[in-house]
Amino acid sequence: MTDHVRSKLRAVADLIRLSKQYGTLLLMAPALWSLVIAADGHPPASLLLVFVIGAFVMRSAGCVLNDLADRGFDRHVERTKDRPLASGYLTPRDALIVGALLSGSALALALTLNPLALGLSVVGFGLAAIYPLTKRIIATPQAVMGAAFGWGALLAWAAVRNEIAAPAIVIFIATVCWAAAYDTIYALLDRDDDIKIGVRSSAIAFGRYVWVGVGALLGLALASLIVLGLLVPLGPAYALCLALVAIIFAYQTWRLRRGIDRPSTFRLFRSHAGVGFLILFGITIDLLLR
Repeated sequence: MTDHVRSKLRAVADLIRLSKQYGTLLLMAPALWSLVIAADGHPPASLLLVFVIGAFVMRSAGCVLNDLADRGFDRHVERTKDRPLASGYLTPRDALIVGALLSGSALALALTLNPLALGLSVVGFGLAAIYPLTKRIIATPQAVMGAAFGWGALLAWAAVRNEIAAPAIVIFIATVCWAAAYDTIYALLDRDDDIKIGVRSSAIAFGRYVWVGVGALLGLALASLIVLGLLVPLGPAYALCLALVAIIFAYQTWRLRRGIDRPSTFRLFRSHAGVGFLILFGITIDLLLR
């Protein structure tokens, strides 16, 4: 393998954030909540594989689409100026090829599902595709990202039961609020640069009251998850996990209220990958102990 090829492969790995998989975990978690509940705690291995691989593929494709749309902005943001497209290590043509391969892989996975789930997967890809554009149009694009991340819950439920039912809708609503909250925390990292270049985010829209906005969104997510527990219904393991999640959410709101530095802000954001799997743990234990 030549040095040029190795350099290109490293740039592609950076493009899809191969070494930073917390985004994949955040996308995966709500789909797995829905999948496990829809299958009464015993999801088929084939569907688990589809949704685990699908989360990686879709998150990677989303990174490609985001960087293509934002390459002009990324050059002016300290955190993103060295991304492969912004820095010129990869060309837009290179990114389109990678995106096409990932999209083809996502389609191949979707084709293994029933017609309802296949149709929902197309809509989900559309949400992922338009999200980067919303940062130029609406004040709170994080809500659109939340919808894209929550769509997997509807898709997973449909894949198991060939319908969309109330628990999946509640998980979708919870994820919209939860993802909008943690992505607002993430957007704080770029808030000063985003103001200069005209990119919109809820971190800017909330202003000095960002802690209130994030706290409210986390509270709505928690309330939705409580409704989910009553609706299914789930038991003490889930209740205990939600109590721990409530403590985490309250602590993060308090930290934002006090003011935190960039490394701490990033740690708050990254911790939400663990929150998603804490909730999954509670769901799984209660369903298996029925």
